[in-house]
Amino acid sequence: MTHQNVHVPSWPGVVASFILVGVALAVVARARLHITRELVVAVVRAAVQLIAIGALLLAIFQYTGLPGAFAWAAIMVVIAGQVAGRRGSGVPRSRVAATVGLAVGGGTTLLALVLLGTIATQARVVVPVAGMIIGSSMQATGLALRRVRDAVMSGRPKIEARLALGLPARDAFAPHTRDALHTALLPIIDSMKVVGLITLPGAMTGLILGGVDPLTAIRYQIVVMYMQLAAAAVSAYVTTRLAESALFDEAHRLRL
Repeated sequence: MTHQNVHVPSWPGVVASFILVGVALAVVARARLHITRELVVAVVRAAVQLIAIGALLLAIFQYTGLPGAFAWAAIMVVIAGQVAGRRGSGVPRSRVAATVGLAVGGGTTLLALVLLGTIATQARVVVPVAGMIIGSSMQATGLALRRVRDAVMSGRPKIEARLALGLPARDAFAPHTRDALHTALLPIIDSMKVVGLITLPGAMTGLILGGVDPLTAIRYQIVVMYMQLAAAAVSAYVTTRLAESALFDEAHRLRL
């Protein structure tokens, strides 16, 4: 299969796209949202970060190969764990729970893809696949931790009532664990229900823009959806269980 020539925006074209930022700034100013500074900082930061990461990935692809790719994936897990952990602020060791959950969910999913031969064992394949896995898992993990935190804040009387009836900590918190996992997985399940009908996902869109025919791009997108679902489910489950255990002491009493 031969790919068509792909038109990639030149740097002057990228600069020209700042006109679109001007449109957003005009809307913000017109609506008097008072977030002009935040918007400008976000725009500049995004560009700088992407340029820096692009240069870093170029070095990884050229000089470090698979070891560098897996090392970068580990760094992504640590960063994502800090971001997701903040969602559970107030829950003991929430960032540790999120980081471990992401490492288990993302690591097992990526390893399965490699062992099954679903993806090529090349740095330029492993890095973006790991990024998609960790990114979706981070969202699910953050949602789960937020629900765990909210459960303790609003459901404390019910939890303590179950404990008073003699239930162990895990059973007393079980309804909230199920709710946290349900909340965490709903977004990815909903997106899978309407994929292709409302949105064309990023992986599929990128391949089509790269000249790959749509039926070939769909095969890759199906793999992407399933790997994101598995990683999100495992990551959210492990994180929720770790957060749950951190909420109670050895006597099955709430620490908060």
